[in-house]
This record gives sequence, structure tokens and C-alpha cells, in this order.
Amino acid sequence: MDYKAYIAARIPDCGIPAEEIAESIVIPPDPSMGDYALPCFRFAKLLRKSPALIAEDLAARYPLDAIVVGAKAVNGYLNFGIGRKGLAEETLSAVLREGERYGSSNEGEGKTVCIDYSSVNIAKPFHIGHLSTTVLGGALYRIYKFLGYNAVGINHLGDYGTQFGKLISAYKHWGKREEVEEGGIHAINELYVRFNNEATEEMEREAREYFRLIESGDREANDLFEWFKSLTMAYVGKIYDRLHVSFDSYAGERFYLDKMQPVIDELKEKGLLVESQGAKVVDLEAYGMPPFIVLRSDGASLYATRDLAAAFYRKKTYDFYKCLYVVAYQQNLHFKQLFKTIELMGKDWAKDMVHVAYGMVSLEDGAMSTRKGKVVWLEDVLNRCVEKARAVLAEKNPDLKNGEEVAEKVGVGAVIFGALYNSKIKDITFSYDRALNFDGETSVYVQYTCARCASVLEKLKGLPLGDADKVQPNGEEFALVKAIADFPEAVRGAAENYEPSVVARWCVDTAQKFNKFYIACPIAQAETEDLRAFRKTLTYAALCAMKNGMGLLGIGVPEKM
Repeated sequence: MDYKAYIAARIPDCGIPAEEIAESIVIPPDPSMGDYALPCFRFAKLLRKSPALIAEDLAARYPLDAIVVGAKAVNGYLNFGIGRKGLAEETLSAVLREGERYGSSNEGEGKTVCIDYSSVNIAKPFHIGHLSTTVLGGALYRIYKFLGYNAVGINHLGDYGTQFGKLISAYKHWGKREEVEEGGIHAINELYVRFNNEATEEMEREAREYFRLIESGDREANDLFEWFKSLTMAYVGKIYDRLHVSFDSYAGERFYLDKMQPVIDELKEKGLLVESQGAKVVDLEAYGMPPFIVLRSDGASLYATRDLAAAFYRKKTYDFYKCLYVVAYQQNLHFKQLFKTIELMGKDWAKDMVHVAYGMVSLEDGAMSTRKGKVVWLEDVLNRCVEKARAVLAEKNPDLKNGEEVAEKVGVGAVIFGALYNSKIKDITFSYDRALNFDGETSVYVQYTCARCASVLEKLKGLPLGDADKVQPNGEEFALVKAIADFPEAVRGAAENYEPSVVARWCVDTAQKFNKFYIACPIAQAETEDLRAFRKTLTYAALCAMKNGMGLLGIGVPEKM
């Protein structure tokens, strides 16, 4: 239930839309002030009254019920008290009714959101630097689907560029087919690194020629490229499976080569394409940006050209409501230029394009360089985290069944959660020990809490789930109820702000509240059968909501740990 919307809908008519009121409602820092509060300051000019008088007027006319049991004006704020019993009954009924769909909605029905994420480079390693775009985009994809949108996951493959000429040259000089087949992406990467370390001027010329042959449709050159691509996709596909990430389109840069010219022609027709030092650019100086280079001086296209073609193709194909680009913040300028260029072309849908920028992920020893071979493979990070999880689980529970499956969920989940827990724009230094802390703000802590919930339910499997209307929740019970009730809003907030960390933090907060409830409130030994049934139901609801939240992040929840 969206309690902000519920409160706003019942505000007496004052000339302000309910949606605007709901957006203004906040949660007070001190619970003694109330459960929700409406600051009335922003309405003073419109209503021509002081904030204090507005709050007092609305408080006097607000219709109370079992959900909103109090409305009090305090210094320009209208503070609301939520009824414990009414909230518990409403929330637990919703979880029992909706189950694994609890927190979902159909608000996005009929709207398409395109999400461009991961965008791996063919013949290059899938390293730790790809983690954020992959899991952030994957989480947004699931969140939008959960809210009823038609989400389209796009892997804009890096499958065009001179590096493929270099790779063919390296393979011709040093490669053996059987060794590359066996070594896969690792063997390809070794050839690429070797070329950059050892290539002569003659090999550099040769590489440019091989790239020209790829562009001109030469069969041998393109067969080699497609072979490198198939080896790459087989490898990254396994990583995607482990991260629970999927895509609806793998249309990469090459896909748009025959779709660039109409966009270039339109830029020319509208007088937007001008010459600068031989290159064709869109002049953006008036908007505080350098020129947006569309064609190089030799007439060759660039990444920007293909991004323009991709944007037009996506609008025509999907008629998107939003088009998100989950790309590191280093590309801020590129996307500002891209969006402004489309806007100058007279396309009102430019406003619907969003750069979801994120910070960098590295291990304690710093960043990576593909060209020099200094790279931390994401596969190695996942394997090491699973290995560490296996050791920790063996120590804590030597008799754990399905230990390998649980270790995979815990280890991979720790890597995903480590990238999603903080605000996306922050740089992250990944720590194995911190990520696998059972007592910290980690996925392991949430998973362990879920396992505790499952254990409680297993012990009480003969006891039916109880009605919340027979019990007046105490402090710890109500705090947990309120956390569960906040889940739909957390999901919606994550979508509105392109910020899955909202859901990740909700998961940790709810796990903390459950553990406080678990310690303070005996469940199996509760004084009455009604109280036992209520607390079992509350445990079930907490588990259901946390599993839903973790699932949106792409993290599995073991039944036992």
C-alpha cells in the first residue's frame, strides 16, 4: 500500500493536486513526531496563508480512520499517526494476497522503457569494471517489469573498431585455432595484449588493412571476426547466467552501420552539421559544450554516429517512454552532447533519454587496463567470492545440505550487492571480507535473516497464519510491519530515481527490524495462540517481502544457511 498516496487522497480539498501532496509527504526524523508529515511551506504562496494556518486548517478537517488515526499541526507541518492495528491488518493481508507479486503494480502498463546496459566489447575480457553497468541495468530491468512496464534490455555490443583488425593480425602471426578454441576469451585476450606490446609498424598497417577488409565484407576477415564473437558470447553468457542478467536485444555497433546515413542526412538538411578542421560536427558552443563530432575528417563514422543511429532506431522500433543508458560517469559529456543534438533536430523525445551514470568499481589494488593486460576478470572475482563463502558456510554449518548451491548464491549475491548497496554514482572499492560479513550491511546478512525466517516457519508449519485484527502490535512488531508496508514505495522510488540501492537498503533495514523483533518477541513461545499466529504471519510477510526485494536485485535467497 502506498501510504503517502493514501494520506494525500484524503486531504480535504484545498486546490492542490493529490499527486503533488503525496510527493511532498516525508517521514519525520523523530518517530515521536508521527509516522508521516506534510510540510505546508511550499503551499503558502498558492493558498495565501501561512504554513501554520494551512496545517491547522487541514488537521481540523482531515477524516481519520483505522489507517490514519491522528492528524496534528505542528509549526507548519501536518503530522500523521498511522494506526498500528489497521496498518498491520492492511499490510499482512496484502502480502498474503499478492505473495511473490507483493510490491508490484501495473503503473507502467502500456509504457516501454529501453535500458542499454553491460555493452561488453567483443574479444575483450569481462572484467570487474563491467560489474556496475551489468548488475545496475539488470536490477532496473527487473524493477521496471515488476511495475508493469514493458522493459527492453539492450546489450549494445562493442563489435566495431580497429581493434578487430589488430586481433586478426595477432592471430595470423601467433595464433593457433585449436589453442584459441580451447582457451576461448582468455586466449583472444592474450593475443590482443601481445599485439599491443610487440606489434611492429608493418603489423599496425596490416591491422588497419584487416579492419578495412572487415568493413568491405571480405569473407575470411568476417569469418574470423564472427568466430571471435561467438567465443566471446559463449563466455559472457555464462557470467550473465550467474548474475541472473538477461537481454532482449544484442544489437551492437555494427548493427547500426547501415542506419547512420538517414540521421546524417537529416542533420545536414536542418543545417546542424558544420565543418570543423575537416570533420563534420554539431556546434554546441552556445550550450557550453564542445562540438559533437559526427564524421571524422576522412569521412569515417564514430561511436557518436552509431549512438545517434541507435537512438533513432530505438524510438522507431520501441516508441519508448524512457530510454536509459547505464554507462559510467566518464561519459557524462558524450550523453549531454547526444541528447542536445537530438533535441536540436526537433525531436521532443530527447527529453525521455536518460544517462544513468555510475561510479567505478575496483579491487583494493586499483583500476585495470585491457591493453596492458592488467585486468581483474569478473569471473575470477565471482569464483573467489564463492570460494570464500563456501569456507565461511562450512565453518558455520558443517552439515549444510546443498552447500555448493548455497555458496554460489551467497558468493555471487555478495558481489552483486556490493555494487548495488551504495548510491550508484559513488566509486566502489570491492572488499571480499566486507562483502561476506554476516553482521554487516550486506546481502549475506539479509540472506541469513531470510533463512532464519524460513526456519521459524518450518518449526511452526502446523500453525495456521493468523489475522492481524486480533492483535495490537507492540513496538518491534509495528516497526517490522511498517518496514514491510514501505516496500512498494521503495520499489517505486528505485524506478523513479534509477537507483536500485533504495531496494538494497530497504532489504538491510527490514532484516535489521526482523532481527530486533525476533529477539524481543518470542514466536513459538508467545503467550496466546492468536499472538503466535500473528507473529508467524509477520515472519512470513517479512520473508516474502525480502525475497521479492532481493530477487529484484538479482540475488537468490537460500532456505538454509
